[in-house]
Amino acid sequence: MYTRTHKSAQKGIRQCIVSVIVNAALFGVKFWAGVVSGSLALIADAWHTLSDSVTSIVVLIGINLSRRKPTTSQPFGYGRWEQIVALICGLILAIVGYEFIKDAIGRLGEQTGANFGTLAIVVICVSIAVKEILAQYAFHVYRQTGLLTMKAEGWHHRSDAISSVPVLVGIFIGKYFDQLWWIDAVLGIAIALALFWASYQIIKSAIVKLLGERVSEEMENNIKAFISQNFGDYHTHHYHIHPYGDHRELTFHLHVDGDETVKKSHQLATQIEIALKEEFHLECTIHIEPKKN
Repeated sequence: MYTRTHKSAQKGIRQCIVSVIVNAALFGVKFWAGVVSGSLALIADAWHTLSDSVTSIVVLIGINLSRRKPTTSQPFGYGRWEQIVALICGLILAIVGYEFIKDAIGRLGEQTGANFGTLAIVVICVSIAVKEILAQYAFHVYRQTGLLTMKAEGWHHRSDAISSVPVLVGIFIGKYFDQLWWIDAVLGIAIALALFWASYQIIKSAIVKLLGERVSEEMENNIKAFISQNFGDYHTHHYHIHPYGDHRELTFHLHVDGDETVKKSHQLATQIEIALKEEFHLECTIHIEPKKN
């Protein structure tokens, strides 16, 4: 179980900064290669790469907003900015997929395939490698921190990498099979569908967290086992969790002896709340109920 901390946020920020710098450099190289080789497609791909820098800046803003401390008007903090930004990134990813499909259909209608020179091929190969490295970096940060925006970042980097794959496939296949001019467009449509699926997963995950989600069976069992080991055989139920980025609110019901005093029941609940906060980094509120006969 991961815990989003200041250190986790710093990892996300560092990834965004690296992304902005690398994408800006790739934009310059792609644009130059496109102008030199006369390739409009490569120039368009350069602007696509630059759009990833914009996305990284949006993610960077989202991470910083989510780290703001709670205020009187926002007592649970600003952690859900992470989900809002993930929604934006997911929508951008869907737009990228739409552009791929539109371009692919246009190529099918015009019956044109990819046609680049050696310089363009080298630049595309380097771009694919660099963008996949950035994608793996973002996914690595996501696995370490659980920041949903890092998952979206990873898919944005990967979308830029895989958008160039059909071009290369079309070049090499086209050299030997002229009748397969359409392979580039068909692969572009397939990739667009994959991006739509990734967009759906990111948007769905963000919406589920915004609307509220049930406590996982694993977490519930871990909490029950922890209470049993440290405080005794108490029955708990009715678990609800409310995530706010770093801050997570958990509520559940605890059965105690019906003859127990309110003071002792309250002390027990407070002790369990403090222990769960230290062990699971959860802000807990426990509702006391008399034990059923």
